[in-house]
Amino acid sequence: MEREYASSLLENAVTELSRLPGIGRKTALRLALHLLRRDPEEAVALGESIIRMRREITYCRCCHNVSESDVCEICSDPRRDATTVCVVENVKDVICFERTGQYHGMYHVLGGLISPLDGIGPEQLEIDSLIERVAEGQIREIILALSATMEGDTTNFYIYRRLGTLPVKVTQLARGVSVGNEIEYTDEITLGRSLLNRTAFNA
Repeated sequence: MEREYASSLLENAVTELSRLPGIGRKTALRLALHLLRRDPEEAVALGESIIRMRREITYCRCCHNVSESDVCEICSDPRRDATTVCVVENVKDVICFERTGQYHGMYHVLGGLISPLDGIGPEQLEIDSLIERVAEGQIREIILALSATMEGDTTNFYIYRRLGTLPVKVTQLARGVSVGNEIEYTDEITLGRSLLNRTAFNA
């Protein structure tokens, strides 16, 4: 097969970069050529940081957030409110809530949303581990902080039903987050207010 570029090394780099989400081959080529123009040490530092990230970052056994140890910094912080747990879809949402500076409790990362059309069911998410955490009896409030989409609402309702008669208060974000919006695209002020003005979950 005829190569697109004169160098097979360049072509391999472009191919690998274009595997990243939102990166087409034109952008991948631009990034690869940019790295070629920089000092070799910069490319090495980039490569090593990516390799270390992939090899050394794991997931917290408590909340499933990214972590460099068995338990993440948030879960191991004694200053956090361990009686309140904010349930989010993914790690990006944890970052969004932390940036607001308005929340000081714990998190639980589901790893996705229930979406039958995409073949994602409850058993593929970290829902059982959430129920187990609540059943231990320390948690007093669960904040359902999922995106205001059909998948988010479906997941909210499923979790609410699974919590059943467990002695825990279930709340949700105030609808300052527009219907159809994903958490990561909501500005920090709106997200913070939605969290502070959360309401009882209404099934």
